[in-house]
Amino acid sequence: MSGDRYFISDQNAIYFLTFTVVGWIDVFTRREYKLEIADSLNYCIKEKGLTVFAWCIMSNHIHLIARAKEGHKLSDIIRDFKKFTAKQIIKMIESEPESRREWMLNQFEYAGRNLNRIKKYKFWKDDNHAIELESHMTDGRLNYIHQNPVNAMIVEEPEHYIFSSAKDYAGVKGIVEVELIS
Repeated sequence: MSGDRYFISDQNAIYFLTFTVVGWIDVFTRREYKLEIADSLNYCIKEKGLTVFAWCIMSNHIHLIARAKEGHKLSDIIRDFKKFTAKQIIKMIESEPESRREWMLNQFEYAGRNLNRIKKYKFWKDDNHAIELESHMTDGRLNYIHQNPVNAMIVEEPEHYIFSSAKDYAGVKGIVEVELIS
C-alpha cells in the first residue's frame, strides 16, 4: 500500500501484520466491533484463502501472523478485509449506541479529507507493517501478540483474552479458525 515501508514481496509467505485505526482511535472497546473483526477474519479464512496462525485485537489495532494459500494474494485479502471491515464498523458506529459517535466520525472524516480515493471516512491506516517471518522468528512474534492484552493489563493470562488466538495455543478452541504453529 502507498504509505507502507514494509512490502509484501512474496504473496504466499508468512507475515507478521499490524492493522492500525487512523489516529490510534480506540474503536475496539466494544464487543460488537471486535466480533465483527473476528467474523471477517473467519470469512477470509473460509472464502478468500487466508491462513491465520495467530491474531489479537487491541483497542486500536490488530496483530496477525498470516499467509495466503497458493493461488491467492495476501495483499488482495488484506485490501478486501480492511475495506469491508471499515464500512461495517462505521455503519455500526452510525447505527448503534455509541457515546463517541460524533467525535469518531469526525476523526475518520478528517483523516480522509484530502484523499481522492476516500468518499467520506478513512478508518484504517494505509500501512500493514508487514514483516516476512522466517521459521525462527515466529515464536517471538507469537509471544508478542499473545502478551499484548497482558501488557495492557486487560487480562492476567494470555489465554483469558477472548479476542486472540492465545486460547487456541492453550488447547481451548477460540473464535477464529487458526492453524497452530508447531
